[in-house]
Amino acid sequence: MNLKNYIFGNNLKYKFMSTFRNLLIWQKAMALVTKIYKTTQQFPKEEIFGLTSQIRRCSVSMPSNIAEGYGRNSDGDFLRFLNIATASLFELQTQIEIAYNIDYLAQDTFNALYADTRELEIMLVSFSNKIKERR
Repeated sequence: MNLKNYIFGNNLKYKFMSTFRNLLIWQKAMALVTKIYKTTQQFPKEEIFGLTSQIRRCSVSMPSNIAEGYGRNSDGDFLRFLNIATASLFELQTQIEIAYNIDYLAQDTFNALYADTRELEIMLVSFSNKIKERR
């Protein structure tokens, strides 16, 4: 997949990013948040202020930081926020594994979520590297 597809998806009519919503990494992060919220609805109620809340917060942090970084005035600031989004992604990977280990997630659910996080991780790192190259 080429960089344009990583950034914009298959809709290449966007030659220039007009909004963070056009970023494929933001779109995929948003889709992951939705999956996380739907999945964690099945967690035990006693986890609402524990693991459920933690998983949801770090998942929401990813697209939020991508959007905020996009709105900053420099590549350096954007990279900083992409790094925060990536760190939140690593946090999410850890927490879904914890949820799997304590039987809150079935193996197929864990595998699907983990695959989504790995895809987003690769895309975030690639996108960050491209921004570094143009600096």
